[in-house]
Amino acid sequence: MLINYTTKELDLLARIMRAEALNEGELGMLMVGNVVVNRVIANCYTFKDIDSITDAIYQKNQFSGINGSLFQGSPTTTEKRLAERILRGEYYYPATHALWFYAPGNNTCQSTWYSQPLAGRYKNHCFYRPEAGICNELY
Repeated sequence: MLINYTTKELDLLARIMRAEALNEGELGMLMVGNVVVNRVIANCYTFKDIDSITDAIYQKNQFSGINGSLFQGSPTTTEKRLAERILRGEYYYPATHALWFYAPGNNTCQSTWYSQPLAGRYKNHCFYRPEAGICNELY
């Protein structure tokens, strides 16, 4: 287990993974989960006071999915299984060290986001990671 979490937080993680990446399939959802967990692990940037899944998901102006209908309601068994995999420590490139992602639509990914380098793209999401040495907890 990478971080401590409650049953409620497992459900919360599954719900944000669904809300942010349902159209990108299981792998896309897993990558969103990586970013959430990375924000709990990291002790850098605006994530210094993020100590739980709940803190990460409800941090102001971070995940637009919390405002959508896909975030409401209970997660499915499959969605919970995916969240459990992330909480057990599974990582998927390019989200391995990522703290940020966004969906540029049909446009290409910007080379940097929040001044951080592009780690890569998966379907409609661009993932960004801090430079090595800045957020040591992630490396």
